[in-house]
Amino acid sequence: MKTSLVLALISVALGAGLAGCGKQENAPAPTSEPAAVSTPAPAATPAPAAEPSASAPSAAANPVGASVYAKTCALCHAAGVGGAPKPGDKADWGPRIAQGEDVLFKHAIEGFTGAKGMMPAKGGGASLSDEEVKAAVTHMVSLSR
Repeated sequence: MKTSLVLALISVALGAGLAGCGKQENAPAPTSEPAAVSTPAPAATPAPAAEPSASAPSAAANPVGASVYAKTCALCHAAGVGGAPKPGDKADWGPRIAQGEDVLFKHAIEGFTGAKGMMPAKGGGASLSDEEVKAAVTHMVSLSR
């Protein structure tokens, strides 16, 4: 009895969903097997508002840097953890950018302790290659000019 009630409720819900979308489709023929019930995936946590519009052109131009940033660097840089400059924060990045990319690359690869905090070597991503770290730095700089 309970199974019949559950199947009836699922049938009604599916019918209402198809009717509500405004698209005319033929409903599948009923079967004697119970319909598979799936649970919707949880909503993704939205990214910070300033970053998506700013990173779109840069991500297309530097997909490796954007990927490394998203997987490793954003853990600190997105929220400014430990003094990490947030991408897009021109006031915080300006003096760093003025030092030149060789200095930025060196600090990112080897690590650095400064007045505002510390940068672990390779952002803590020991398996990253120097080229991947440089691509991520270039990505963040492009968002911060």
